[in-house]
Amino acid sequence: MALSTQEVEQYHRDGYVCPVPVMSAPEAHGLRRQLEAVEARQGGKLEAAQRSRAFLLFKWLDDLIRDPRVLDPIEQLIGPDILCWSTIFWIKDAGSKSFVGWHQDNTYWGLSSRNVITAWFAISDASVDAGCMKVMPRTHLGETLRHEDTYHQDNMLTRGQVIPGLDESRAVVMPLRAGEMSLHNYCLAHGSGPNVSPDRRIGVSMHFMPPATKQVVGAWDCAALVRGEDRFGNFALTPKPVGDFDPEAVAFHAQAAKAMREVLYAGAERKLGRL
Repeated sequence: MALSTQEVEQYHRDGYVCPVPVMSAPEAHGLRRQLEAVEARQGGKLEAAQRSRAFLLFKWLDDLIRDPRVLDPIEQLIGPDILCWSTIFWIKDAGSKSFVGWHQDNTYWGLSSRNVITAWFAISDASVDAGCMKVMPRTHLGETLRHEDTYHQDNMLTRGQVIPGLDESRAVVMPLRAGEMSLHNYCLAHGSGPNVSPDRRIGVSMHFMPPATKQVVGAWDCAALVRGEDRFGNFALTPKPVGDFDPEAVAFHAQAAKAMREVLYAGAERKLGRL
């Protein structure tokens, strides 16, 4: 699953690599069945708080953030010591109007490093019709772009944020088959459109960073040590769940999800409760 020399160069130059194979489609479909079984037991969807840092709730997701098929490419890009700051589910039902506005994550996450990587893993197919991710190459290299908070009801972001005035003709779409992932620098401008396909688009983003990173907005933050060592201690290390909804991990998740919301909504005029 290692990245080629050309892919490593592309990541540093353009800010992204896609697609990166992780597992077979049948294996990914097995993860979908586990997720949808939980959804079925609680009315057909995840609760808002369950969208973020759900590796503390689902054993299979904690396994995924530690999977060598995911981490080997990450290590090529940021080194052998790796923290996972968060995971976020991105689910668009068939025919959904939901979209993700153009944005740069470094604007809102309070992390000191510009060397944070998002691995977006497709649990179901993420085609262009299904509203796959699109990116604006090389925007990770310059100054952070101006964002506006729109609070649009269909924008899946916490504030409905958007970067105005981008030349969308420069955008690159990143379709994925179930079991594949894309990698992008979190300073890269990215977004996605609505799902006009006949199936759900189910994905989860995993956010990896070197341990030297600091949280500069929140008073407390946490991360999972998924490879190597943490010689800095800037983040409280998360417990590893022994099963789905492990009581110790569930209790920790409540604190972790609250901390993440406080960071993402820092300075916002409104809180839409999407995480």
